Amino acid sequence: MEGDNLSVVLKKIGDLRLENREIPVPRPNEVLLKVHYVGICGSDIHLWKKGGFGDFLVKENIVLGHETSGVVIKTGDKVKHLKPGDKVCVEPGVPCSKCEFCKKGRYNLCPTTRYDDPTAEFGSLCRYYCQDADYCFKLPDNVSLEEGALIEPLSVAVYACRRAEVSAGKTILICGAGPIGLMNLLTCKAMGASKICMTDISDERLVTAKKLGAICGMNVKNIDSEQTMECIHKCLGGPPDITMECSGAESSINFGLKVTKPGGVLLMVGVGPPRISLNLVDSSFREVDIRGVYRYVNCFPVALELVSSGAIDLKTLITHRYKLEDALKAFETFLTAKDGAIKVLIKCSK
Repeated sequence: MEGDNLSVVLKKIGDLRLENREIPVPRPNEVLLKVHYVGICGSDIHLWKKGGFGDFLVKENIVLGHETSGVVIKTGDKVKHLKPGDKVCVEPGVPCSKCEFCKKGRYNLCPTTRYDDPTAEFGSLCRYYCQDADYCFKLPDNVSLEEGALIEPLSVAVYACRRAEVSAGKTILICGAGPIGLMNLLTCKAMGASKICMTDISDERLVTAKKLGAICGMNVKNIDSEQTMECIHKCLGGPPDITMECSGAESSINFGLKVTKPGGVLLMVGVGPPRISLNLVDSSFREVDIRGVYRYVNCFPVALELVSSGAIDLKTLITHRYKLEDALKAFETFLTAKDGAIKVLIKCSK
Protein backbone atom coordinates (compact mmCIF):
# COMPACT_ATOMS: atom_id res chain seq x y z
CA MET A 1 0.00 0.00 0.00
CA GLU A 2 1.41 3.36 -1.02
CA GLY A 3 1.51 6.11 1.56
CA ASP A 4 3.46 8.55 3.60
CA ASN A 5 5.52 6.19 5.77
CA LEU A 6 8.62 8.25 6.44
CA SER A 7 11.23 5.91 7.96
CA VAL A 8 14.73 6.13 9.47
CA VAL A 9 16.79 3.71 7.40
CA LEU A 10 20.31 2.45 8.03
CA LYS A 11 21.61 2.13 4.48
CA LYS A 12 25.04 0.92 5.62
CA ILE A 13 27.37 1.46 8.56
CA GLY A 14 27.42 5.15 9.40
CA ASP A 15 24.83 6.05 6.75
CA LEU A 16 21.46 6.92 8.30
CA ARG A 17 18.79 8.41 6.03
CA LEU A 18 15.13 9.33 5.85
CA GLU A 19 13.23 7.31 3.28
CA ASN A 20 9.57 7.05 2.37
CA ARG A 21 8.32 3.46 2.36
CA GLU A 22 5.04 1.66 1.86
CA ILE A 23 2.54 1.49 4.70
CA PRO A 24 2.53 -2.18 5.77
CA VAL A 25 -0.63 -4.30 5.87
CA PRO A 26 -1.26 -6.21 9.11
CA ARG A 27 -1.38 -10.01 9.01
CA PRO A 28 -4.34 -11.76 10.69
CA ASN A 29 -2.62 -11.75 14.11
CA GLU A 30 -1.11 -8.27 13.82
CA VAL A 31 -2.12 -4.66 14.34
CA LEU A 32 -1.13 -1.64 12.28
CA LEU A 33 0.10 1.15 14.53
CA LYS A 34 0.38 4.83 13.95
CA VAL A 35 3.69 5.27 15.73
CA HIS A 36 3.80 8.22 18.12
CA TYR A 37 7.12 8.02 19.97
CA VAL A 38 10.30 5.98 19.64
CA GLY A 39 13.19 6.24 22.09
CA ILE A 40 16.79 5.98 20.96
CA CYS A 41 18.68 3.08 22.54
CA GLY A 42 22.41 2.45 22.81
CA SER A 43 21.96 -0.58 20.58
CA ASP A 44 20.64 1.72 17.82
CA ILE A 45 23.90 3.66 18.08
CA HIS A 46 25.94 0.45 17.85
CA LEU A 47 24.03 -0.56 14.72
CA TRP A 48 24.47 2.89 13.19
CA LYS A 49 28.17 3.29 13.90
CA LYS A 50 29.42 -0.32 13.93
CA GLY A 51 26.80 -2.37 12.13
CA GLY A 52 26.08 -4.51 15.18
CA PHE A 53 27.01 -5.36 18.74
CA GLY A 54 28.49 -8.48 20.28
CA ASP A 55 28.11 -11.28 17.75
CA PHE A 56 24.89 -9.76 16.39
CA LEU A 57 25.36 -8.13 12.97
CA VAL A 58 22.62 -6.75 10.77
CA LYS A 59 22.28 -6.43 7.07
CA GLU A 60 22.13 -3.04 5.44
CA ASN A 61 19.03 -1.09 4.49
CA ILE A 62 17.00 -1.66 7.67
CA VAL A 63 14.64 0.56 9.63
CA LEU A 64 15.94 1.20 13.17
CA GLY A 65 13.99 1.62 16.41
CA HIS A 66 12.36 -0.62 19.01
CA GLU A 67 11.36 1.55 22.02
CA THR A 68 7.86 2.23 20.77
CA SER A 69 4.44 3.63 21.58
CA GLY A 70 1.57 4.21 19.21
CA VAL A 71 -2.13 4.03 18.46
CA VAL A 72 -3.85 1.07 16.80
CA ILE A 73 -5.43 2.09 13.50
CA LYS A 74 -6.20 -1.33 12.00
CA THR A 75 -6.38 -4.89 13.31
CA GLY A 76 -5.94 -8.26 11.65
CA ASP A 77 -8.89 -10.67 11.44
CA LYS A 78 -7.74 -12.80 14.40
CA VAL A 79 -7.11 -9.92 16.82
CA LYS A 80 -9.77 -9.70 19.54
CA HIS A 81 -8.24 -7.84 22.50
CA LEU A 82 -7.25 -4.63 20.69
CA LYS A 83 -9.25 -2.19 18.60
CA PRO A 84 -8.59 0.97 16.60
CA GLY A 85 -7.91 3.89 18.92
CA ASP A 86 -6.17 1.84 21.62
CA LYS A 87 -2.91 3.37 22.87
CA VAL A 88 -0.18 0.76 23.25
CA CYS A 89 3.48 0.14 23.92
CA VAL A 90 5.33 -2.51 21.97
CA GLU A 91 7.44 -5.48 23.01
CA PRO A 92 9.55 -5.81 19.86
CA GLY A 93 10.60 -9.47 20.09
CA VAL A 94 8.17 -12.05 18.71
CA PRO A 95 9.29 -15.61 19.61
CA CYS A 96 8.29 -18.81 17.85
CA SER A 97 6.29 -20.17 20.87
CA LYS A 98 7.33 -23.71 19.89
CA CYS A 99 10.97 -24.22 20.89
CA GLU A 100 12.20 -25.52 24.26
CA PHE A 101 12.98 -22.02 25.52
CA CYS A 102 9.52 -20.68 24.70
CA LYS A 103 7.86 -23.71 26.29
CA LYS A 104 9.92 -23.27 29.47
CA GLY A 105 8.91 -19.61 29.72
CA ARG A 106 12.29 -18.20 28.69
CA TYR A 107 11.14 -16.90 25.34
CA ASN A 108 13.81 -14.20 25.26
CA LEU A 109 16.28 -17.00 24.42
CA CYS A 110 14.21 -18.26 21.48
CA PRO A 111 16.68 -18.74 18.59
CA THR A 112 14.16 -17.56 15.98
CA THR A 113 12.83 -14.43 17.70
CA ARG A 114 11.99 -11.88 15.02
CA TYR A 115 13.76 -9.17 17.02
CA ASP A 116 17.06 -10.97 16.47
CA ASP A 117 16.57 -11.75 12.79
CA PRO A 118 19.39 -10.06 10.85
CA THR A 119 17.27 -10.28 7.70
CA ALA A 120 14.41 -8.29 9.27
CA GLU A 121 13.80 -5.01 7.48
CA PHE A 122 11.34 -3.21 9.70
CA GLY A 123 12.02 -1.44 12.95
CA SER A 124 9.60 1.09 14.39
CA LEU A 125 11.26 4.42 13.58
CA CYS A 126 8.63 5.23 11.01
CA ARG A 127 5.11 6.63 10.80
CA TYR A 128 3.36 3.24 10.48
CA TYR A 129 4.43 -0.11 11.86
CA CYS A 130 2.93 -3.61 12.15
CA GLN A 131 3.39 -5.80 15.20
CA ASP A 132 1.99 -9.07 16.54
CA ALA A 133 -1.00 -8.06 18.68
CA ASP A 134 0.05 -10.37 21.55
CA TYR A 135 3.14 -8.19 21.98
CA CYS A 136 1.29 -4.89 22.14
CA PHE A 137 0.19 -3.74 25.61
CA LYS A 138 -2.58 -1.23 26.25
CA LEU A 139 -1.45 1.82 28.16
CA PRO A 140 -3.34 2.63 31.37
CA ASP A 141 -5.23 5.92 31.18
CA ASN A 142 -2.65 7.70 33.35
CA VAL A 143 0.36 6.57 31.30
CA SER A 144 1.21 8.87 28.39
CA LEU A 145 2.44 7.85 24.96
CA GLU A 146 5.81 9.43 25.82
CA GLU A 147 6.10 7.21 28.87
CA GLY A 148 4.85 4.29 26.79
CA ALA A 149 7.94 4.52 24.58
CA LEU A 150 10.11 3.95 27.66
CA ILE A 151 8.33 0.81 28.88
CA GLU A 152 10.67 -1.29 26.73
CA PRO A 153 13.93 -0.13 28.41
CA LEU A 154 12.18 -0.16 31.79
CA SER A 155 11.33 -3.83 31.15
CA VAL A 156 15.06 -4.48 30.71
CA ALA A 157 15.60 -3.02 34.19
CA VAL A 158 12.72 -5.04 35.66
CA TYR A 159 14.22 -8.23 34.25
CA ALA A 160 17.70 -7.23 35.44
CA CYS A 161 16.38 -6.85 38.99
CA ARG A 162 14.75 -10.27 38.75
CA ARG A 163 17.96 -11.88 37.49
CA ALA A 164 20.01 -10.25 40.25
CA GLU A 165 17.36 -11.04 42.89
CA VAL A 166 17.10 -7.44 44.07
CA SER A 167 15.06 -7.13 47.26
CA ALA A 168 14.68 -5.00 50.38
CA GLY A 169 17.86 -4.74 52.39
CA LYS A 170 20.23 -5.54 49.51
CA THR A 171 23.06 -3.09 48.78
CA ILE A 172 23.59 -2.27 45.10
CA LEU A 173 26.41 -0.84 43.01
CA ILE A 174 25.45 0.32 39.52
CA CYS A 175 28.38 0.94 37.17
CA GLY A 176 27.33 3.39 34.49
CA ALA A 177 24.83 6.23 34.95
CA GLY A 178 23.58 6.29 31.39
CA PRO A 179 19.93 5.73 30.48
CA ILE A 180 19.85 2.01 31.31
CA GLY A 181 21.85 2.52 34.51
CA LEU A 182 19.38 5.17 35.66
CA MET A 183 16.47 2.89 34.72
CA ASN A 184 18.00 0.22 36.95
CA LEU A 185 18.43 2.76 39.75
CA LEU A 186 14.72 3.64 39.65
CA THR A 187 13.71 -0.02 39.49
CA CYS A 188 16.01 -1.11 42.33
CA LYS A 189 14.49 1.60 44.51
CA ALA A 190 10.97 0.52 43.56
CA MET A 191 11.86 -3.05 44.54
CA GLY A 192 13.06 -2.06 47.99
CA ALA A 193 16.81 -1.53 47.74
CA SER A 194 17.71 1.35 50.07
CA LYS A 195 21.46 1.71 49.52
CA ILE A 196 22.47 2.25 45.91
CA CYS A 197 25.81 3.67 44.79
CA MET A 198 26.52 4.67 41.18
CA THR A 199 29.76 5.16 39.27
CA ASP A 200 30.37 6.93 35.97
CA ILE A 201 32.88 9.20 34.26
CA SER A 202 30.38 12.07 33.88
CA ASP A 203 29.76 14.41 36.81
CA GLU A 204 26.56 15.61 35.15
CA ARG A 205 25.04 12.12 35.02
CA LEU A 206 26.09 11.40 38.60
CA VAL A 207 24.27 14.55 39.74
CA THR A 208 21.17 13.15 38.03
CA ALA A 209 21.70 9.78 39.72
CA LYS A 210 21.78 11.40 43.16
CA LYS A 211 18.63 13.37 42.37
CA LEU A 212 16.93 10.09 41.47
CA GLY A 213 17.88 8.40 44.73
CA ALA A 214 21.47 7.12 44.66
CA ILE A 215 23.01 7.69 48.10
CA CYS A 216 26.35 8.44 46.47
CA GLY A 217 27.78 8.94 42.99
CA MET A 218 31.46 8.51 42.18
CA ASN A 219 33.36 9.78 39.17
CA VAL A 220 35.88 6.98 38.54
CA LYS A 221 37.64 8.59 35.58
CA ASN A 222 40.88 9.40 37.40
CA ILE A 223 40.67 7.22 40.52
CA ASP A 224 42.46 3.89 40.95
CA SER A 225 40.40 0.82 41.75
CA GLU A 226 41.59 0.43 45.35
CA GLN A 227 40.57 3.98 46.22
CA THR A 228 37.24 3.50 44.42
CA MET A 229 36.57 0.28 46.35
CA GLU A 230 37.30 2.01 49.65
CA CYS A 231 34.86 4.81 48.84
CA ILE A 232 32.14 2.37 47.75
CA HIS A 233 32.53 0.28 50.90
CA LYS A 234 32.25 3.44 52.99
CA CYS A 235 29.17 4.54 51.05
CA LEU A 236 27.35 1.19 51.28
CA GLY A 237 28.66 0.05 54.64
CA GLY A 238 30.65 -2.75 53.02
CA PRO A 239 30.95 -4.42 49.60
CA PRO A 240 27.76 -4.48 47.52
CA ASP A 241 25.56 -7.57 47.51
CA ILE A 242 24.87 -6.94 43.84
CA THR A 243 26.82 -5.08 41.16
CA MET A 244 24.93 -4.12 38.01
CA GLU A 245 27.42 -3.42 35.23
CA CYS A 246 25.64 -1.11 32.79
CA SER A 247 28.53 0.37 30.79
CA GLY A 248 29.95 -2.65 28.96
CA ALA A 249 33.52 -1.39 29.57
CA GLU A 250 36.08 -4.13 30.24
CA SER A 251 37.69 -2.22 33.11
CA SER A 252 34.30 -1.67 34.73
CA ILE A 253 33.35 -5.35 34.43
CA ASN A 254 36.60 -6.45 36.09
CA PHE A 255 36.16 -3.85 38.82
CA GLY A 256 32.60 -5.05 39.40
CA LEU A 257 33.86 -8.60 39.81
CA LYS A 258 36.47 -7.44 42.33
CA VAL A 259 34.26 -5.13 44.40
CA THR A 260 31.23 -7.42 44.81
CA LYS A 261 30.72 -9.18 48.15
CA PRO A 262 31.78 -12.86 48.29
CA GLY A 263 28.70 -14.90 47.42
CA GLY A 264 27.19 -11.91 45.64
CA VAL A 265 26.09 -11.29 42.06
CA LEU A 266 27.72 -9.44 39.17
CA LEU A 267 25.00 -8.74 36.62
CA MET A 268 26.05 -7.98 33.04
CA VAL A 269 23.55 -5.46 31.71
CA GLY A 270 25.62 -3.23 29.43
CA VAL A 271 26.73 -4.30 25.96
CA GLY A 272 30.45 -4.06 25.32
CA PRO A 273 32.96 -5.68 22.98
CA PRO A 274 32.36 -9.35 22.10
CA ARG A 275 35.59 -10.47 23.80
CA ILE A 276 37.19 -9.20 26.98
CA SER A 277 39.82 -10.35 29.48
CA LEU A 278 38.20 -11.33 32.77
CA ASN A 279 39.67 -12.51 36.09
CA LEU A 280 37.53 -15.61 36.53
CA VAL A 281 39.69 -16.93 39.37
CA ASP A 282 38.42 -14.00 41.46
CA SER A 283 34.86 -15.06 40.67
CA SER A 284 35.56 -18.71 41.47
CA PHE A 285 37.45 -18.25 44.74
CA ARG A 286 34.89 -15.78 46.11
CA GLU A 287 31.84 -17.46 44.56
CA VAL A 288 30.65 -14.32 42.83
CA ASP A 289 27.95 -15.33 40.34
CA ILE A 290 28.28 -13.70 36.92
CA ARG A 291 24.86 -13.49 35.31
CA GLY A 292 23.80 -12.21 31.92
CA VAL A 293 20.68 -10.28 30.97
CA TYR A 294 19.07 -10.58 27.57
CA ARG A 295 16.09 -8.30 27.14
CA TYR A 296 13.16 -9.44 29.33
CA VAL A 297 10.56 -12.15 29.94
CA ASN A 298 6.95 -11.23 30.80
CA CYS A 299 8.07 -7.86 32.18
CA PHE A 300 5.92 -5.36 30.27
CA PRO A 301 2.84 -5.71 32.52
CA VAL A 302 5.02 -5.21 35.61
CA ALA A 303 6.77 -2.19 34.08
CA LEU A 304 3.41 -0.64 33.19
CA GLU A 305 2.13 -1.19 36.73
CA LEU A 306 5.24 0.43 38.23
CA VAL A 307 4.64 3.54 36.13
CA SER A 308 0.86 3.61 36.49
CA SER A 309 1.06 3.25 40.29
CA GLY A 310 3.58 6.06 40.61
CA ALA A 311 6.34 3.79 41.90
CA ILE A 312 8.55 4.92 38.99
CA ASP A 313 8.48 8.32 37.29
CA LEU A 314 9.82 7.94 33.76
CA LYS A 315 9.17 11.56 32.84
CA THR A 316 12.27 12.61 34.79
CA LEU A 317 14.45 10.72 32.28
CA ILE A 318 13.08 12.38 29.12
CA THR A 319 15.44 15.22 28.24
CA HIS A 320 15.05 15.73 24.48
CA ARG A 321 12.31 15.44 21.89
CA TYR A 322 12.74 15.61 18.11
CA LYS A 323 10.49 15.34 15.09
CA LEU A 324 10.98 12.36 12.80
CA GLU A 325 12.36 14.70 10.16
CA ASP A 326 15.16 15.61 12.60
CA ALA A 327 16.07 12.02 13.47
CA LEU A 328 19.75 12.37 12.55
CA LYS A 329 20.06 15.32 14.93
CA ALA A 330 18.38 13.20 17.61
CA PHE A 331 20.91 10.39 17.09
CA GLU A 332 23.82 12.84 17.28
CA THR A 333 22.42 14.28 20.52
CA PHE A 334 22.16 10.83 22.09
CA LEU A 335 25.62 9.80 20.85
CA THR A 336 27.37 12.84 22.30
CA ALA A 337 25.13 13.17 25.39
CA LYS A 338 24.81 16.82 24.34
CA ASP A 339 23.02 19.17 26.74
CA GLY A 340 22.68 16.47 29.38
CA ALA A 341 20.84 14.04 27.10
CA ILE A 342 19.48 10.95 28.84
CA LYS A 343 16.42 9.66 27.02
CA VAL A 344 15.94 11.12 23.56
CA LEU A 345 12.51 10.62 21.99
CA ILE A 346 11.58 10.94 18.33
CA LYS A 347 7.99 11.94 17.59
CA CYS A 348 6.99 9.93 14.54
CA SER A 349 3.39 11.05 14.12
CA LYS A 350 2.69 14.25 12.24
